[in-house]
Amino acid sequence: MLTGWGRTVRIFVCVPPTDLRRGFDGLAATAQTVTHQDPLSGHLFVFFNRRRDRVKILYWDTSGYCLWYKRLEAGHFSLSGSAHNRDSMEWDLPQLTLILEGIDLSDSHRQRRYSRPEPRVTSRT
Repeated sequence: MLTGWGRTVRIFVCVPPTDLRRGFDGLAATAQTVTHQDPLSGHLFVFFNRRRDRVKILYWDTSGYCLWYKRLEAGHFSLSGSAHNRDSMEWDLPQLTLILEGIDLSDSHRQRRYSRPEPRVTSRT
């Protein structure tokens, strides 16, 4: 499945249904329009169809676009309830993995963990 990415990879989900007949360029344009992120960044861009029984994940590696595609034979992918009120959202790799494995995260919550504080940026005037 989706392995090999470190913690620095960001995952952007396009919440509105996407026509998955689109190819690399169409999905890249959608990613840029919906998430306002650069599809050449190396991050993952996730698209679901209307029935949410199919998903495509687009990303740029060092020499071109790559596309990962999954079709469920039964069931659908569940997004959290708050996802339906926005155009895009950001996930981390564990969230993406659980959703692709069929886990409904809408009633779950993440336990608080230590996270390294962001470095302070000082500006010189």
